[in-house]
Amino acid sequence: MKLHWFIAKRYLTSPKTTHIINIISTITAVSFAIGTMALVIIISIFNGLESLIIKRFNSFDPDLKVIPIHAKTFVPDENCVLTLNSIHEIDRYAFTIEDKVLVKYHDIYHPFTIKGVDLTYADMTGLDTMVVEGRFSLMYQNQPVAVVGMGVVAHLSIGLNFVSPLKIYAPNRLANIHNSPEQAFIMKPIYPIGIYSVDPEMDNYVIVPIQFTRELFQYNKEVSSLEIKLKSLSDSDKIEQLLQSTFGNQFDVRNRFEQHQFLYQIMKSEKFIVFAILLFILLIASFNITASLTMLIIEKKEDIETLRSIGFSMKDIRKVFLFEGWLISIIGTISGIALGLIFCFLQHEFGIIPMDANNPDAFIVSAYPVEVRILDLFIIFMSVLTIGFLSSRFPVRFITRRYLPDRYNDL
Repeated sequence: MKLHWFIAKRYLTSPKTTHIINIISTITAVSFAIGTMALVIIISIFNGLESLIIKRFNSFDPDLKVIPIHAKTFVPDENCVLTLNSIHEIDRYAFTIEDKVLVKYHDIYHPFTIKGVDLTYADMTGLDTMVVEGRFSLMYQNQPVAVVGMGVVAHLSIGLNFVSPLKIYAPNRLANIHNSPEQAFIMKPIYPIGIYSVDPEMDNYVIVPIQFTRELFQYNKEVSSLEIKLKSLSDSDKIEQLLQSTFGNQFDVRNRFEQHQFLYQIMKSEKFIVFAILLFILLIASFNITASLTMLIIEKKEDIETLRSIGFSMKDIRKVFLFEGWLISIIGTISGIALGLIFCFLQHEFGIIPMDANNPDAFIVSAYPVEVRILDLFIIFMSVLTIGFLSSRFPVRFITRRYLPDRYNDL
């Protein structure tokens, strides 16, 4: 086997009488290097964007969330609370009320989602770290106040001046609108004290104290969800199964990924599609190996005679040219991974490619984030080498049958 590799390496590095063979081999190796580098860079950028989104969602979403399946609200009983208190892996939990409301600011109306939470809600998540203006607080001078998302601010042009309150409208569940249409809605004012920014999907919330929402929706002990923070995320699957069996089929227990399952599936699908497209481009580039090996076999007919005379079989000769084509792809793959890693390092340290050169403050981050994962590098390396091997394996059998004398193929 070492002899086969040695001869293949000599054929690759030694000058040929036909210089076009060297040129085609070089072009093929460069094509593999560029394609592999593109794979490393683009997949790393996808990883960086995915981690950025997950990190920001984690500041808003709980580790586990329990919601009723067939109803909008439920009343937690004593057994539920006792169960939660008995699970040592749970750090803390909170009941919330979440529903759609109509928000008015000055003369502008727009529907948003209101979320009533405990006063210690900031300890449940890292939402207080996402505040971009004002501060995260649910009470001010013994009065309830609101923390609103950037999407609410954009639609209503809200200012944190304590001059004009937000007017929250919710349907009056207990009113008889046939007799009193003017009582169809309940309105409660509240002043905004902070603005947070997580993601466009998450920025359309108005966060208020849970008692405020109970008065707004005329609830007593009803809640719409249970949010749980775990001491360690490694216990997430175990606690999820335990809570699901405890609450039963009437409730759905969701982890962080299940709370935004559609979004995560889209991100993984986009990553896979881009990966497949770039591999297809590499497959097309690998056709150059066929041209290079064809010309090399024709040129080395005399060498093949010599190899046959010293005992090489046709299988051994084919291995030599197979390794020749594989060496080209190996050189290109290793070079491409190295160049890709260098670019990712430069992008991470210096942000050489901005998200928007004309308006760098328009996005959450100024430059494309990158995250290199060992598993992705291994998959890229094996995928590209497989393409290089297959693009050499099948053409070599055909080329030797086509261009070598029949007496060789019969042996």
